[in-house]
Amino acid sequence: MVQRPRTLQAFSPKEFAYAHQLLATRVAFMMGRKLEEGDWAHVYCIAKNIPYVGWSNLNIDVMHNGLGVEHKMLRQPSDKPLRDICGTRLMHPAATRSIRIPSLDSLPNEAMSDVLTQYADFLGERRKLVSEKARGAQADMRTGWLLWQANLQEFLYFEEETILPDPQDYFAEWKESGGGSRKASKNLWVYEKETGQKRYSITTAAGAKIQPYFDVPPPSDPNLYYFKVQGEELTNGLVRIWVTTATERELRRLVGDLTVENIGLVIESAATEPVARNPERITQNEEAKEILLALESYELLAASFPGVSDEHMIQLLIQRLSSL
Repeated sequence: MVQRPRTLQAFSPKEFAYAHQLLATRVAFMMGRKLEEGDWAHVYCIAKNIPYVGWSNLNIDVMHNGLGVEHKMLRQPSDKPLRDICGTRLMHPAATRSIRIPSLDSLPNEAMSDVLTQYADFLGERRKLVSEKARGAQADMRTGWLLWQANLQEFLYFEEETILPDPQDYFAEWKESGGGSRKASKNLWVYEKETGQKRYSITTAAGAKIQPYFDVPPPSDPNLYYFKVQGEELTNGLVRIWVTTATERELRRLVGDLTVENIGLVIESAATEPVARNPERITQNEEAKEILLALESYELLAASFPGVSDEHMIQLLIQRLSSL
């Protein structure tokens, strides 16, 4: 029977709440730029009180006191709720490039066994390194999957145990791809014997790499963490947004108390013709502040001051208020 990874607890309730605030802060300062691996690594480490040493695509992402986490990120479209992908199987572009492909003329199962053995050795070396860094303690090796919407509104994260693949659990076949205007290539598709489901796609052109398929847990899984950091609908018809401290301070200077009622009146009075201004990159130097809006006020804000993020929309509102 093929061994499948179990999901594992990644955050305590306190760490999860802090990670939510840190992620919202990160997005507020990004001003619409693409999410990068270092953004999530920073949020993860700070929330868990792990020293943040930067991010590298050459080394394991988190290595602290026997914990070893390899982060994998996958962007999703923004036209449907992110929770819709729960319970589905997705493919990640790459697990590792640290493999070599045997002869393309070899039998598919022989090639698969060779590649998966290399991959297991690669994972074993990483486990050994984490254990050595922890002075011989048993390594807790995990893969952390971060799924995020392109508009940076919703995020899903979960961790699962890292399992060394056993070639005996799989079978493979060669697949031709490309042709026409594209140069044809030959890839190796690997399937689970037990279910017939594809588990790996192994490329042979433009640098050999293993592309794994992974299962997104159902919404009921307690180890699945959901973040909504823009336009977050709360109870009683309220929406929470996060903005930089400087933006919150300037808005307060212009309008006074940032109560739900007062901000709603301000947005309504300022909402005439849409304001257009390109977002400007700002440097993060402090945590973001939360502001509560009525749902109808948030919808009016988005319609009248369209921006790349909640932070940008409030900046455009401030620009309008400053010109009145």
